[in-house]
Amino acid sequence: MNSLVIRPYTTSDESAVIQLWDACGLVRPVNDPLKDIQRKLQVQPELFLVAECTDTHALIGTAMVGYEGHRGWINYLAVAPHIQKQGLGRQIMDHAEQLLRQLGCPKINLQVRTNNHEVIAFYERLGFVRDDVVSLGRRLVVD
Repeated sequence: MNSLVIRPYTTSDESAVIQLWDACGLVRPVNDPLKDIQRKLQVQPELFLVAECTDTHALIGTAMVGYEGHRGWINYLAVAPHIQKQGLGRQIMDHAEQLLRQLGCPKINLQVRTNNHEVIAFYERLGFVRDDVVSLGRRLVVD
């Protein structure tokens, strides 16, 4: 892989981010990616990360990071399918963890669909462990 930079999202990244999320299977009917981007830009926009190849300026990775004072959260971690398993996901997570540590964050939580065994294994290789919890959700806004 060519050299890359992990930087905050800019509005010019919007279409490339949505295309990447779609290519990675992250887009779901209940989560409008455009609305998710707009919502993130209202809360800690500096923690919406993109990875860009400096030679081609191609957007090749993302992570939506957050911290509410108790736990850090990672959403929309994505790496372009053609370069997965080359360490970029780990680099993005390392960058996100560094930012969260600087904010005083003691623990990161994230959610992975139970049938996504490959992604669960990725996070386990990074040192994440399954918490004995049940994830509950309730939609407040229907997109």
